[in-house]
Amino acid sequence: MSSSSNPSFGKLALAAAGGALAVRGLRRLPSARFAGMSGTSIAGPSAAGWITDFLNAAYYRRDPVQRTTADLRLAFGILTTRWHRTGARRLHAGDVSAFHRAFGRERFIDDHDSPRGTLNQVQLREGAARLFGDGFLDSWDDPERRAYGIAFPEVADREAYLPELRLDHAKLGGITPPTAPPADQTWHTYPAVKLGDEPAADRALALLGRPETWPDYGSALGRFTPVRSGSLDGQTFEIEVIGEPVGPLPMLLRAYVTVTEVLTAGDALDAYTAQLNESFGRYAPYDPLPLPDGARPVALIELTTHAGHFLGRARNRLLVFVADGNAWVRAAGNWDPLDWHLDRLYAGIGRYSQHAFWGMGEPEESVLHQLADAVEATQGVHR
Repeated sequence: MSSSSNPSFGKLALAAAGGALAVRGLRRLPSARFAGMSGTSIAGPSAAGWITDFLNAAYYRRDPVQRTTADLRLAFGILTTRWHRTGARRLHAGDVSAFHRAFGRERFIDDHDSPRGTLNQVQLREGAARLFGDGFLDSWDDPERRAYGIAFPEVADREAYLPELRLDHAKLGGITPPTAPPADQTWHTYPAVKLGDEPAADRALALLGRPETWPDYGSALGRFTPVRSGSLDGQTFEIEVIGEPVGPLPMLLRAYVTVTEVLTAGDALDAYTAQLNESFGRYAPYDPLPLPDGARPVALIELTTHAGHFLGRARNRLLVFVADGNAWVRAAGNWDPLDWHLDRLYAGIGRYSQHAFWGMGEPEESVLHQLADAVEATQGVHR
């Protein structure tokens, strides 16, 4: 959702300014910068209402028993493909007419599988075919033509795509690693998520090593979309995070992280994880160690925030390891004390969403569980 549809963000910024600063100065404040990070880079403020309604119909308003995260990823894919096929211009209020023609009739159907105001998977797919043509579904179902959350007509179209197009409206600030004394920072380890047997670790690395596939692991609470060409090392991701849904209006927030370290098995990874365990043992003694005793590290991906991130100055790591004959992945993060406007948001909705996103909630909420499902689907598949 846009900052204009969430007036509380604007109020926070004005309160921070005390009404004494000019608009130009106000935009320099952390709280005002954060207000500009609501919504998604592919849509303008005028599209917030109908996009929220579309996502609600496709997932959040549906019976949990009947919906799947694949439906939500498809809904986001429809939005992102629309953005791409209209010349990478931001979606706006006028785009609602095309969506109404494609999906409107099904929204009025009222039966067991699709109560009025919702769209089941069949209706989503049929509507997408009306919006884009029959070729969309073939492209979406083809992992070689589905990338960056977009269904490309041909592999050549995918190869020609420039993910930097999203940066036109990204408001990407500088990178912001933690700088406070370690003892003043928050350190937190999230539960490890099982990927499968030991060979599953290599399959997970094969997936994670292709940044264009990361939207395929989107959960009910968020997704990663790469915004740079190239490999995982040095890649920047736009994160679209759903704050804990309250009533019918999920809060969509946007943030950016860059991969500042990629390590695979070897001395450098061993040294990093040893230092990581030492830091967490000292500053988060009641959390489990990132690398359990007796486990073997396989890979680590370090993610560092950019200005405007809802955790402020922060760093997170995805650690893949093997233990007891199985492969696992877990997140371990640390961040500076939060500015007052971020602390208020984090206390209200951020803590729940962050914990669930990294594995402490239901599987459909966790991007790591969605990755594990994708890893399981690759078993026996040679690409």
